[in-house]
Amino acid sequence: MRLIMKFGGSSVDSASELRQVSELVKSHSQKNQIIVVVSALRGVTDSLLASCEKAEGGDKASAKKYVQDLSDKHINLVRSATTDKKSLNSVEKKIRTLIKDLEKLLLGVSYLGETTARSRDQILSYGERLSVQVLHSVLKDQKIKSVCLTGAEAGILTDSNFGEATPLMNVTKHQVTEILVPYLDKGVVPIVTGFIAGNQDHVVTTLGRGGSDYTATILASSVDADEVWFWTDVDGLMTADPRLIGEAKTILDISFREAMEMTIFGAKAMHPRALEPAMHAKIPVRIRNTFNPSNKGTLVQLSQSVKPVDIVKAVVLVKDVAVINLVGTGMVGKPGTIARIFDVLAKGGINVLMISQTVSEANVSLAIKRQDLDNAINSLETALLGSGSILEISGENDVSVIAVVGAGMKGTRGVAARVFQCVSEAKVNVRIIAQGSSELNISFVVKEKEAKRAVRAIHGEFLAH
Repeated sequence: MRLIMKFGGSSVDSASELRQVSELVKSHSQKNQIIVVVSALRGVTDSLLASCEKAEGGDKASAKKYVQDLSDKHINLVRSATTDKKSLNSVEKKIRTLIKDLEKLLLGVSYLGETTARSRDQILSYGERLSVQVLHSVLKDQKIKSVCLTGAEAGILTDSNFGEATPLMNVTKHQVTEILVPYLDKGVVPIVTGFIAGNQDHVVTTLGRGGSDYTATILASSVDADEVWFWTDVDGLMTADPRLIGEAKTILDISFREAMEMTIFGAKAMHPRALEPAMHAKIPVRIRNTFNPSNKGTLVQLSQSVKPVDIVKAVVLVKDVAVINLVGTGMVGKPGTIARIFDVLAKGGINVLMISQTVSEANVSLAIKRQDLDNAINSLETALLGSGSILEISGENDVSVIAVVGAGMKGTRGVAARVFQCVSEAKVNVRIIAQGSSELNISFVVKEKEAKRAVRAIHGEFLAH
């Protein structure tokens, strides 16, 4: 088989974890062609972003201390995971070179007092640039033939939308095939940085949240892989958050569309955008646990497996949500009102998670991230109050969204009735409801203090078998 194996930061954060990764690569590369994609070490991307923000404030001392700590973190990890002195000396030299370059960038930001989207991408790329060197050293120590490449060096070409770049797939497929397939044919394992790529001017770009998963599926689509394996610290997608539901189970198989509905609402293990290249190329994706490799995990594939007992596949709880309510009879029959609302929010960089409107058109409710509530209300009041269409704008920051997901709900009568009946019996009041025409997802808003009770009720009704 030709496999793409992506390892997240939780899989490469210690010497024991790195050795476990090297064992997995070694065992699977004996009979298969393997491309490895690696994320930054756990927490490094967030710390790079925080360091960048401090540098904007002119904090040079903090920047110097940060890069030293980052250097020590990676070098100490290599020393604890690698025994070959020659390999160790080589990788330490490469890490120190990367750290010096990073320090120059952060000091440059501190002198300018600002950072651009382009320079931020450059700074954030160092998490993966460093981790790939660490993993490369460990694989070499295990006598595994490998080569490390950045996403751009592997052939991934994107537009210049820094921070959320989109791959130019026609050129990318051609370049990736030309660069990586010869390595595979020689039995060499390419180790590719996740998250980062490059534009046509050879400038570093990043693929946004979940970018390492995206890198893996882009490469899979390009080299016509048989499967993509996301190695993480969980056994796969779960029927519910196991911290809420002790009896939550691993979902054995799920369709791409069902998985996207789950991941959009925060289910751990992958990002919806990352699934698109694999879905279009009809390449199955498997989510597996690095520390429990005997478990086959969750298989995500094009076909939908719908059994009578699998009407609902999962119940997802979305926290840190707020609701905005807009009321006004002036909205009735007036084209463009919703467009104006969305335009105001878009200009403020605020994403709408969910929308519900009554048929009377006099009431619109929107779910957004809680952190955006004050900004959203201020922007909407400034732009719309007094216009004659909207009379009142209010917000609620003590709510959560519950999403009930499953392909088996489509065309099945009485699912919504069962959902809301069991929620009612749990003495939970439903505030807002939304369901798309796909019928794969029923989402509704409840008070935050009642959310866990609602999740338990739904899981018990549909998934306790």
